Amino acid sequence: MRKRLFLIYAKTKGADPLPKETDAPNFFIGRSDTIANNEKLSHKSRQSLYTARAANTVDAYRSDWNDFCDWCAYHDLSSFPAEPETIVNYINDLADNAKANTIARRISALTENFDAAGVKDNPCRFPIVRNALRGIKRMKGTIQHGKAPVLFDDIKEMLTFLEGKDIQQIRDRAILLVGFYGALRRSELAGIDVEDLKFTRLGLLITLRKSKTDQFDQGQMIAIPMVKDTNLCAVTALKNWLDMSGITTGPVFRGLTKGHHIRKTRISDKAIALIVKHYAELMGMNPDDYGAHSLRHGFATSAAQHHVEERQIMRQTRHKSQAIVRRYIDEADRLVDSPILKITEDKS
Repeated sequence: MRKRLFLIYAKTKGADPLPKETDAPNFFIGRSDTIANNEKLSHKSRQSLYTARAANTVDAYRSDWNDFCDWCAYHDLSSFPAEPETIVNYINDLADNAKANTIARRISALTENFDAAGVKDNPCRFPIVRNALRGIKRMKGTIQHGKAPVLFDDIKEMLTFLEGKDIQQIRDRAILLVGFYGALRRSELAGIDVEDLKFTRLGLLITLRKSKTDQFDQGQMIAIPMVKDTNLCAVTALKNWLDMSGITTGPVFRGLTKGHHIRKTRISDKAIALIVKHYAELMGMNPDDYGAHSLRHGFATSAAQHHVEERQIMRQTRHKSQAIVRRYIDEADRLVDSPILKITEDKS
């Protein structure tokens, strides 16, 4: 991902790609030396500041800062300190190839770094920058077209293609049901180990060791209860997979060889996306519209369709943003409470 947007821009302008990827100077976010040299901070305060941001967040901000520095170097402009006009010109060049939300994230990264450096007049906070970003959003729009949801009825139809005793079908059934009921991201689903599972009389508890929203790596608990219909029960499906595969430790979901022998390595998150696409295609749907996230999206939308309370949906999906969950609820409401249905189903 490093330099991707800058290189796209550079190619369109006839520039040669930069020969070497080195960290640009003046990146201050998460710098341990800055924290360590602050004598006003206690030892405990330093320790909390060291872990204030997740490593992947710092890496993303570093990549964004490097891209900005590359662009400035190409245009013979100063990146540190930077003028507000430089920021405006940079984001307008990005707008040729990047989405509005990506540009907003870049601005956030630059803003954070200038703040971390102690820059008094942060160039990103000038009105001209805010107005430029507002204009880009109006021109490009911010609506994101994600993957279509796999709803509960879709899951039931997919399972009709998984009624055999073949090892792949047993595995795929467990992947679809655990992914759907757990509202799991594809990386979370692929990352489950046997040691993360706890079967109880009432169902299954899954400990997610690392998650997108768990920046402090404290772990998150997912509960999947047993359901009366064993054909729709994720707990039953997972037990069947573990029993048939003989897996007792390590990765729960694994790839298969062409001869349907179980590999020792965990399944990739991309492979999970292909599984969802495969069964969507068997249903007669366009596989390009679906992916692994369709399971998580589908659970939230299905729960909303069944009038599950917002807080309960968020507890299962672990969304930090109410706005995202409310988007799913609104999506469900538009289909369930549509005026079209009221008109066409009126028997008076």
